[in-house]
Amino acid sequence: MTVLQPNLVDEVRADESFNASACMNCGVCTAICPMELEHLPREIFRYVLLGMKEELLQHQETVFSCLLCKMCEVNCPAGVHITENVRSLRHYFDRKVFRI
Repeated sequence: MTVLQPNLVDEVRADESFNASACMNCGVCTAICPMELEHLPREIFRYVLLGMKEELLQHQETVFSCLLCKMCEVNCPAGVHITENVRSLRHYFDRKVFRI
């Protein structure tokens, strides 16, 4: 059973640069990723936007595996700031999960 947490996006958003809602879910980012991380970023961003914290937490390794190379961002037709969003997720995990 999935418990939704509507304020999850506010917890992740360290600043106003988290623009995951602009994602059109087209899959260009997934197709071009040199790491072939199939869950990053469109699925993970969707988990945040929908407040699906448990699902998000299951993909910590994927978030930290991202190279931040910006290949996905440069090719994103919606102009999503993918690398900044990934950084925001990393900061969220550090603050809320790992409590660093």
